[in-house]
Amino acid sequence: MSGHSKWHTIKHKKGAADAKRGRVFTRIIKELTVAARAGGGDPDTNPRLRTIVAEAKAVNMPAENIKRAIRRGTGEEPGVQYEEITYEGYGPGGVALIIEAMTDNKNRTVGEIRHLLTKYGGDLGQSNSVSWMFEKKGYIVIEKAKASEDALLSAALDAGADDLRDDGDNWEVVSAPDAFPAVKEAVEKLGIQTESAQVAMLPKNYVSLEGRAAQSMLKLLDLLEDHDDVQHVWSNMDVDEKELEAFA
Repeated sequence: MSGHSKWHTIKHKKGAADAKRGRVFTRIIKELTVAARAGGGDPDTNPRLRTIVAEAKAVNMPAENIKRAIRRGTGEEPGVQYEEITYEGYGPGGVALIIEAMTDNKNRTVGEIRHLLTKYGGDLGQSNSVSWMFEKKGYIVIEKAKASEDALLSAALDAGADDLRDDGDNWEVVSAPDAFPAVKEAVEKLGIQTESAQVAMLPKNYVSLEGRAAQSMLKLLDLLEDHDDVQHVWSNMDVDEKELEAFA
């Protein structure tokens, strides 16, 4: 079982920066509200909500904030109602982008997303224009120093994982979305701390960028991920570590 993706490494580093900025709280609150509205406010019977609650606790979100967001979703407490929307498009060099957002104003959000893409040499596409290049998968990242390959492989496969990939410094556990909760639980039972655990859009292949195109794409991704309405950005970009260091 093997595989490699520099883009996932970029995501890990950017995820840590997002947490420091505090933006992750805003994103999680929106996700809690929408998940509770879609599947009810009980994490025991709502797997999506259970996963997000675990993520909220992992970043030390206060319990009252979690409860309030869930109550907004179930209608027990007033608050802004968000709508999920997915945008597809291209960035510099033909890199495919899937942008998942939650918004209370679709017209505002689509206009701002289109402006960012155009400014950095990209373009907003139609629905299904790039989604065929990605697969929806459960995706868990673990630093190699924190896990034995044999123990991780055995636990993950027994719980229903499809693959264990080597990403250089990390192990990537990939599963079908439906198997993700069981695989995540199996990994956690080993006492392993994960760097990332989510249902993600993983690219089937990658577009390599360098030089000005790479720098433009990294800047675009940075701005998209900083947008208040954007929850996740998925890309099939592969970039050299030197480009990443130059951008940072």
